[in-house]
Amino acid sequence: MENGTKGKLTVSSSLQVEQPLAPSKLWKIIVVASIAAGVQFGWALQLSLLTPYVQLLGIPHRFSSFIWLCGPISGMIVQPVVGYYSDNCSSRFGRRRPFIAAGAALVTIAVFLIGFAADLGHASGDPLGKGSKPRAIAVFVVGFWILDVANNMLQGPCRALLADLSGGKSGRMRTANAFFSFFMAVGNILGYAAGSYSHLFKVFPFSKTKACDMYCANLKSCFFIAIFLLLSLTTIALTLVRENELPDKEEQEIDEKLAGAGKSKVPFFGEIFGALKDLPRPMWILLLVTCLNWIAWFPFFLYDTDWMAKEVFGGQVGDARLYDLGVRAGALGLLLQSVVLGFMSLGVEFLGKKIGGAKRLWGILNFVLAICLAMTILVTKMAEKSRQHDATGTLMGPTTGVKIGALLLFAALGIPLAVTFSIPFALASIFSSNAGSGQGLSLGVLNLAIVVPQMLVSLVGGPWDDLFGGGNLPGFVVGAVAAAASGVLALTLLPSPPADAKPAVAMGGFH
Repeated sequence: MENGTKGKLTVSSSLQVEQPLAPSKLWKIIVVASIAAGVQFGWALQLSLLTPYVQLLGIPHRFSSFIWLCGPISGMIVQPVVGYYSDNCSSRFGRRRPFIAAGAALVTIAVFLIGFAADLGHASGDPLGKGSKPRAIAVFVVGFWILDVANNMLQGPCRALLADLSGGKSGRMRTANAFFSFFMAVGNILGYAAGSYSHLFKVFPFSKTKACDMYCANLKSCFFIAIFLLLSLTTIALTLVRENELPDKEEQEIDEKLAGAGKSKVPFFGEIFGALKDLPRPMWILLLVTCLNWIAWFPFFLYDTDWMAKEVFGGQVGDARLYDLGVRAGALGLLLQSVVLGFMSLGVEFLGKKIGGAKRLWGILNFVLAICLAMTILVTKMAEKSRQHDATGTLMGPTTGVKIGALLLFAALGIPLAVTFSIPFALASIFSSNAGSGQGLSLGVLNLAIVVPQMLVSLVGGPWDDLFGGGNLPGFVVGAVAAAASGVLALTLLPSPPADAKPAVAMGGFH
C-alpha cells in the first residue's frame, strides 16, 4: 500500500476486493477497548449482588437461576443479529458506532428499572417486609432482559470494531483483545469494590426508601455510578475514534457479492445457518472448546457470592448478619480476582509465546480452572468443620484461615479468566479474517458457544443443586469436569492460529 493508497487484489476482470487497511494507531484500540470497563462494571454488580438481590425479592434459590436465562437467550439472538447488521451498516456514523451508542442508552434505561424495582413494585401494590414481591420481580426481570440485550449490543460491535482497527493482523488482534480483557478487569475491580462497600448509599441518600433497604439502596447507588462510567467512556471513544478508515459502502457491496458467489442475499437467520453449515473445522473446534469452557465458568459466575455467604460463612438468605457479610466477602474475593485478571491480561501475549502458543496456554489454564473449582469442596468442608458459636449460641463467621483460603481461591481464578476473556475472541477474529469473513457475524457465531451453555446451566443449575440438598457445590463439580474436558480438547484438537498473513478471499460459506 505505497503512498497511502489502498491495495487491490484482482479476482476477475470485473470484480475487485479490498485488502485490509493498515492497523490503526494503538491509542485508538485502547480507547475503544476502554468501553469494556464501563460494561464490565455493570456485569460485576450483576454477578456479585443480583443473585442475593433476587432472592431478597422473594425468589427461592432453585428458581433464581431461571432469571439468568435472560442473558443467554438475548445473547443467542441479539449478538449475531447486531453483528450481521453492523457488518452491513451504511450509516454515515460508521458500521459499529451506532450500535455501541444504542447499547449504552439501553443500559441506562435497564439499570434504572433494576435499581428501582423494589420502589416501583411497592408503588404498584407490593407489601413491605419479607415475602414474595411479584410486581418488583416483574420490573426487575424486564430491566434484566433490557440490560442483557444492551450489553450484547455493546460488546459484539466493540470487539468487531477492535478487529476492524487491527487491519487483519493476528498479533494486533491478540493485543486488542488483551486490552479489552484488561479493561474488563478494571471494570470488575471498580464494580466489586463498589459492591463490597456497604455504605455507598450514603453518597446518594435518596436511594434508601421504605421499600428499598440498605442492601437495595447500596445496589441502586452502584448502578448510578455504572451509568456515569459507561456513558463517559462510550462518549469519549465514539468522539475520538472514527470509522473512516474502514471500507466505504460501495466496496462493501463488492465484498458481499463476491462472498455470496452469485447467490441472492438471504435473510439473517439463513445467513447464520449458512455460516454454521459451512463453518471451517478450526471454528467448529473453537466453538466446542469455548462451550465446555463456559459450562465450567457459569455455575461459579452465577453463585460465587452465594457460595461464600452460605457454604463458607454459614448464612441464610435474609440473614442481615452472616449472609450479608458473606456476600460482601465474596465481592472482595471478586475484587482480588479482577486485580489478578488485569495483570494476567497484560501478560497473555507474552506467556503464550513462552509456553508455545495461545491454544496451549488456554488448554493448560483450563486445567487450573478445573483444580480451582474442585478446591471449593475442600474450602467448604474446612468451613463446616471449623464452625463456632459464641456464648449465646449464635453462629459466628468462619475462621481467618478459611476466609483467606476462600479469598485466595477467588484470586487464583483470575488467571484462567484472563485467557477466557481474550484468547477465544482473538482466535475467532484470526480464523474469520483469514477466511475473509465478516467480523461481526463471526463473533456472533462464537457467542452461540457461550450463550448455549449459559442457557443449559440456567435451566438445570438450580434444580441440579436442589437435588443434592440446595447447595452450590454440585454445579461447581460439573464445572470442574467441563473445564478439564475443555483443556484436553484445546491441547489435542484446537489448531494453532497462523502467523500474520493476508486473509483469503471468501467465496461463500462462513461470512
